[in-house]
Amino acid sequence: MKDNYLVKAYCMHETVRIYAAITTGIVKTNQERFNLYPTSCAALGRTLTMAAIMSCTYKSNDSLNIYVKGDGPIGKITVEATNGNVRGYCENPGILLLDKDGRQNLSFGVGNGEITVVKDLHLRQPFSGSSEIISGEIAKDFTYYFTKSEQIPSAVGLSEVFNNDDTASIKVAGGFLVQVMPGCKEEDLVKLETKLSHMKPLSEMLTLGYSALDIINEITDGDYIELEERELTTNCPCNKERFQRGLLTLKKADLLEILEQDKKAEITCNFCNKKYLFDENDLKELIEAKN
Repeated sequence: MKDNYLVKAYCMHETVRIYAAITTGIVKTNQERFNLYPTSCAALGRTLTMAAIMSCTYKSNDSLNIYVKGDGPIGKITVEATNGNVRGYCENPGILLLDKDGRQNLSFGVGNGEITVVKDLHLRQPFSGSSEIISGEIAKDFTYYFTKSEQIPSAVGLSEVFNNDDTASIKVAGGFLVQVMPGCKEEDLVKLETKLSHMKPLSEMLTLGYSALDIINEITDGDYIELEERELTTNCPCNKERFQRGLLTLKKADLLEILEQDKKAEITCNFCNKKYLFDENDLKELIEAKN
């Protein structure tokens, strides 16, 4: 099964749009990048999945940043996405918290706070919206965000399943976004709400190996029109030149101090954990460029 892709569909006489995604590879890659413990992995993974889906609702060159700013031990979650490519990190990757039923305790791990979404749609200024964190489970929080901040009646499902082994690695991950558009009839809305409240939990669907289309079929009882399928990715565009430009913003005295005391500078990208080394010669060239 493909592990990074999204399917978009319409249902209810084209008055409801549905995005369903399988993001196993994305979440697994980030779990390995940051050595994420399960609760941190679940929180960041769900936010990555949500951002990947949201970015596919915009034009190809539009972008968004998501900040989940809770007061729980996981700390702030930061995610960026453009056209189905997503990257992100959380402040504390080493959190494992289980509730009494043995499930990831995201409510405590994320804590109270707010979600902020900043969208660059290439208008005069970026759009920024926010809403409070109402559960910490991420999916319910984004359902609330869409309704309160963007005034779009929505339903969000986000989940992941871990392998039952010592590494607790990601087995499968995914999510969906259902949004009601103007013109949806009341009886169709009631039918949709009833189906969403009675269908299998997303975690069960993922465990059973459901594809993105299977998830859409479950939500709509097969009454949908498929519009497109597209790949999702988690590539980070960082490079040494970009961080070199950042070092050049430092004062010459600061660069001289780094050269004299450390003889090198090592910078780690927050988004992919890749390290870039600037050795003694690199620093001398930067200092020379400041003259």
